[in-house]
Amino acid sequence: METVNVSGLKNNPSEALRAARHDVVVVMNRDRPDALMVGVECAGMLDAKGVRPALATALFRDGHLSLVRAARLADMSVAEFATHVSRLGIALVRLDASEANRDMDTLEEWLALS
Repeated sequence: METVNVSGLKNNPSEALRAARHDVVVVMNRDRPDALMVGVECAGMLDAKGVRPALATALFRDGHLSLVRAARLADMSVAEFATHVSRLGIALVRLDASEANRDMDTLEEWLALS
């Protein structure tokens, strides 16, 4: 088991992440355990059936992963993952009205040049 204090985690998070790939890391805050870091691959969490797609779906839904990266995490093709999230009612593209209007203007300009 490894330990790191909060200030050490703040100053050099990559060292704690590297350690978590091999063993549990206890994050200490003023000499008290505050959190645990466990590498997901080390713990074998991603190997259980359905975990990769579920994690990828949640991260995509919350905007933390792009469609392509989420598909890669889920071990699916982009088309398969797009179908998967669409069936769950998760939008593939999130645009507000002004972004949609800009995209339509760009499309109209492009079509006019063709």
